[in-house]
Amino acid sequence: MMKNFCTLLTLVFTFICSAQSSKIPVYAWMGGPGKATDQELATQFKDLKDKGIDGLLYSGGHDPKTYKRVGKFVKAAGMEFHTWIPTMVQGDPKLNPDWFGVSGLGESAHEKQPYVSYYKFLCPNKEEVYDYLADIYGNVADVAEVDGIHLDYIRYPDVILARGLWEKYGLIQDREFPEFDFCYCDTCTSDFKKKSGIDIKAVEDPSHVYEWKQYRYDVITKLVNRLSEMVHKKGKKINAAVFPGPSISKELVRQEWNKWDLDAVFPMNYNDFYMGNTLWIGSVVKEEAAAVPNTPVYSGLFISPRPWNKANEEDPEGHGLLPAELGDAIRESMENGAKGICLFTPGRMTDAHWAAFEKAIHKEYQKK
Repeated sequence: MMKNFCTLLTLVFTFICSAQSSKIPVYAWMGGPGKATDQELATQFKDLKDKGIDGLLYSGGHDPKTYKRVGKFVKAAGMEFHTWIPTMVQGDPKLNPDWFGVSGLGESAHEKQPYVSYYKFLCPNKEEVYDYLADIYGNVADVAEVDGIHLDYIRYPDVILARGLWEKYGLIQDREFPEFDFCYCDTCTSDFKKKSGIDIKAVEDPSHVYEWKQYRYDVITKLVNRLSEMVHKKGKKINAAVFPGPSISKELVRQEWNKWDLDAVFPMNYNDFYMGNTLWIGSVVKEEAAAVPNTPVYSGLFISPRPWNKANEEDPEGHGLLPAELGDAIRESMENGAKGICLFTPGRMTDAHWAAFEKAIHKEYQKK
């Protein structure tokens, strides 16, 4: 009897261990802490861990003290803690206006922003900008509780918006328009002319100059890799939120992220923005995984915050994956080469989402 009981316990233990080992890695973007108390933070993070979240990409501003406070509770809950801080978009009114990008119309993003007022994009080609960013990320990386730096908005403004956003802004972007094309500051144009012999300001349609596109891919790549070297010297990881592809990311925001020296990439595979379904997620993840075979890809999934009203949501920001689609999105991601997934965001997840999520993250997936 005792022997049978012990055998049963062994089988149960083996089953539990097997179930735990088959769980896919899950990260989540989230912001805070706002006015949350220490106890509220501790409770919030424990709940996320219990639901299956393994790490947070946490947006809390620039102050290292915030990340030290929050990180203590994230680590106590058993999750990784990566600080989610925008890179090229900066709203500090004290910044030098000369640091900001310039459009093809000669308009500074400091004075006139494309699309939305917070699109105050810095020029990634200025040494002062690198120093400013290195100071921010370096100070945060020095916080003991921080596992890694998570870059966002590490790009130029969208020269072309994702197709699902055109109606929102009343645009038809069937080509590159100069008011959305960056950066034409003196630093960029003179440096490009020195390297290529091309005076891009004299070109009638710069969108046809491949060398000009590649030059700007390289400018972002150089900035990322310099920040990466600095963060790695501090013994911390570095990763980034990127646009899908990189075929899409290159076309829309000049990100050639397959050349970046990162520990992981988090492509924002927000299918509704691209008029795609969950099969689209699978196809783009396949490209992403192939583009960086030695770097983990975590498929970013955009959650519908009000699934019962999605059909009536005019703003694409209110769209996203329905509970019935979440499992398929996770399966398509994992079977096409993703290491795991990343939720945007836990706060958008309904009870029905969490139920579908719980089933999907504990399955075994075979690569196609």
